[in-house]
Amino acid sequence: MLRYAIKRIGSLAISLIVASLVIFACIEVIPGDPASFMLGINAQPDTVAALREELGLNASLAARYLSWVTGMLSGDFGTSYTYRTPVAEIIGERLWLSLPLALIALGLTVLIAFPVGILAATKRGSWADMSVMGATQLGIAIPNFWFAMLMVLLFAINLRWFSAGGFPGWENPLAALKALTLPAIALALPQASILARVMRSALLDTLSEDYIRTCRAKGLTQRQALWRHALRNAMIPVLTIIGLQFSFLLAGAIIIENVFYLPGLGRLVFQAISQRDLIMVESVVFLLVFAVIMVNFAVDLAYAWVDPRLRGRS
Repeated sequence: MLRYAIKRIGSLAISLIVASLVIFACIEVIPGDPASFMLGINAQPDTVAALREELGLNASLAARYLSWVTGMLSGDFGTSYTYRTPVAEIIGERLWLSLPLALIALGLTVLIAFPVGILAATKRGSWADMSVMGATQLGIAIPNFWFAMLMVLLFAINLRWFSAGGFPGWENPLAALKALTLPAIALALPQASILARVMRSALLDTLSEDYIRTCRAKGLTQRQALWRHALRNAMIPVLTIIGLQFSFLLAGAIIIENVFYLPGLGRLVFQAISQRDLIMVESVVFLLVFAVIMVNFAVDLAYAWVDPRLRGRS
């Protein structure tokens, strides 16, 4: 297992290097000058040139890339062009909202999808299975931002159980969790629908294997065969989807954050792009890519733990 992990760490390092090059190159080719944007269309050329020099925009692309990468290795993401404060501080503030939101949404996804998917697989062809498949199809079809607005209308405006938006901070944990409840549910609904269908499909494939029939022939009940053998072997595709979903929940919540006026990483990226804050965009996008790669690394290790045969193939 240790040798398998070391090989995966090597692949992870190469992926991060390639990702940093791609992110830097893609963002630098975006048209528009940050200094001109910050000073406005009536700014004098010498003023723009002075600001470009102050921001380090006159350096070569290679020098700026090396400065950005070496700074990140030491924890220094640079200084925001717009806010004139360290990027790491701004990201840290926003991450304390986006990360708990993603984790809560993922927890809700798993809590909903696992029992629903297992129920549908064990009751294949029954009314329970058809009800689950219909509900999950509806959950996938409904846009999460539309569902979010419906929840705001019902629970915030009509019933007044929750606030319509905003985030009070973590000084009061209960109030903070309450503010994240509706956004987390809106994010979790389509993801739980997808995961439940994957769980059902994976379990049905596993339950049809010969070794499951052998277990049943030796006297195990369907429940015992399911929990002792089938469920673990069906987890590989499920783990893949969970890894992808966490990455999406962390990086793809821009619309939900805007619906609920949450100051998370999604809104930060959107604002930085509109303000031409290149160093902010590069750092946040790289952080999100790093999170995705690390999740995939954890999923690879989970694969090897679930199925030891994979350790010998790498």
